[in-house]
Amino acid sequence: MIKNIFLVFIGGGLGSVCRYLISDINYFKKFVFPYPTLLTNLLGCFLIGLALGWSIKNSYIDSSLVILFTVGFCGGFTTFSSFSQENLTLINNNQLTYLFMYVFSSILVGIFSVFLGLKISKYL
Repeated sequence: MIKNIFLVFIGGGLGSVCRYLISDINYFKKFVFPYPTLLTNLLGCFLIGLALGWSIKNSYIDSSLVILFTVGFCGGFTTFSSFSQENLTLINNNQLTYLFMYVFSSILVGIFSVFLGLKISKYL
């Protein structure tokens, strides 16, 4: 139990740092649309699909590596709180087109990204 908590702690820290680095890319700062969070969440969905598919295929579902990467890294990397806050900002700024694009792409493309990761993991 302590080992798994430590793994989640380390993975979550690394994921959070990676999320911060993506959000700090200057290129994205010129847009109203929250591209950094969208990119981070979709990439996280794809990575968790890959990791879970790989772990199921190789019977490593309860391994330390899976806990480190899925619960830890992907949990720290992706963010529902930023997604929610950015949606509220879009609502407050009356940018409803961006709001619907963001919600649609985050949820539907996110689910597709997990599916795609699971499918690609069959070839790893």
